[in-house]
Amino acid sequence: LWSFDFAEIGERQHAGDWRGAGVLLVEAARKLEAGGADGLVVCTNTMHRLADEVQAAVSIPLIHIADATAVAVRDAGVRRPALLATRFTMEQDFYKGRLAEKYGLQPVVPGQAGRDMVHRVIYDELCQGIVKSESHVAYVEEVGRLRRDENIDGVIMGCTEITMLIGQADFDIPVFDTTRLHAEAAVAFALS
Repeated sequence: LWSFDFAEIGERQHAGDWRGAGVLLVEAARKLEAGGADGLVVCTNTMHRLADEVQAAVSIPLIHIADATAVAVRDAGVRRPALLATRFTMEQDFYKGRLAEKYGLQPVVPGQAGRDMVHRVIYDELCQGIVKSESHVAYVEEVGRLRRDENIDGVIMGCTEITMLIGQADFDIPVFDTTRLHAEAAVAFALS
């Protein structure tokens, strides 16, 4: 187990300093491997942007959160899931591309205004432990828009904090909690 100061990681994310963030993750991964870890679980969707660099730096497997999520999405028969996440995860290809290329899914992200709202709520509220009813309503409405306009058939909560705000009870299409799915994949790996 390795815990980072999120402020340090968040600053690097927003500054676009992925190399600097990668140095931190790689250093931690190497120390965990040297300490006897059998596998790695990066407990955040956004930092999987650096999964390839981390995996290349160690000889133990990295259990990828997008893989755990994609298997559940595919097994549920969902093909066009909405991806709600940080701007980095929604706009860059490291997550969406993996879902599409490796699993044949067609992830859908909100338009610019929706992405801005989802990202702002994550960093300005959820990461601070703040849960606002108006943000809950905004997320539910955004999913409704995506369902109406983009024909989504599921929702990926692609940020570990989103579970504080919405869940399956809010929708009549499947909702995928990446935190739970990733944890289940890690347990399955550990028990194998």
